Amino acid sequence: MKTDQASQDLLKTSPYKPMKAKIVRTHKYTDTEKFFRIELDGNKELGHMPGQFVQVSLFGYGEAPISICSSPTQKGTFDLTARRISTGALTPALHKLEAGDTLGIRGPFGTAFPLDKMHGNNILIVAGGLGIVPLRSLIQYILDKRKDFGDVHILLGCRTSKDMLYGDEIASWQKRADIQFNCTVDKGDPDWKGNVGLITSLIPGMSINPKQTYAVVVGPPIMYKFVIVELIKKNIPDNQIVVSLERRMKCGLGKCGHCQIRNVYVCQCGPVFTFEQLREMEGECHEGECYVKA
Repeated sequence: MKTDQASQDLLKTSPYKPMKAKIVRTHKYTDTEKFFRIELDGNKELGHMPGQFVQVSLFGYGEAPISICSSPTQKGTFDLTARRISTGALTPALHKLEAGDTLGIRGPFGTAFPLDKMHGNNILIVAGGLGIVPLRSLIQYILDKRKDFGDVHILLGCRTSKDMLYGDEIASWQKRADIQFNCTVDKGDPDWKGNVGLITSLIPGMSINPKQTYAVVVGPPIMYKFVIVELIKKNIPDNQIVVSLERRMKCGLGKCGHCQIRNVYVCQCGPVFTFEQLREMEGECHEGECYVKA
């Protein structure tokens, strides 16, 4: 039986229907992290903003949410970096794919970083571990539109130097005169010449104009608690401290309840929130790990 035109149009635009996409480049950064450059069928633009995510699907293996790690200012393709999770079926299968292979994409989903409010202000980016993945899209956007922002500080923390992603890009950030970049590792090794210690150790010595600074923090939930304490000490307003709760996603459509915090569906109302919004969630944020009472 033929469907009517309205049904056909709905099928074309349905958020439940994956778009066909092709992998155009891959790169293995670590034993568990792999980079993918993706092109949508028909050379369509994804239409995302920094901070959003997509649902990636492979026939026979399922679907998983993955943060977009490239800026919309870079046209024609978009980037993903996926961690291989041994307990699931999708990411091990995804890690076996190479350039030329196809997959399904739904999205983009979720809220983006508040770029309209961040324009003209100083930006402090605090990335912990895999948190650099969604923040890469924001960093690329800011660097592509550098004149639209004030001072830019990037702080990166990793467990070890071998866990660091995007090494070539990080080397280029370190050389730029128009941003300040600092990195630390939890555990040093003979080849590491940089800072050793928690990422919170990088914040106290910084000179910050709190009224004109937006701090964007992404990393392990427990990191938020201690980083936010340091940002509050710097008098950055709650509505100018921005975090992403992207680690609890599943369906992307507010149907499964996997990301629910009280009456909030993170995939719909987030994953990007201000600390002011987190305070309104009555203390629950990833089992209470990242909520801080000032």
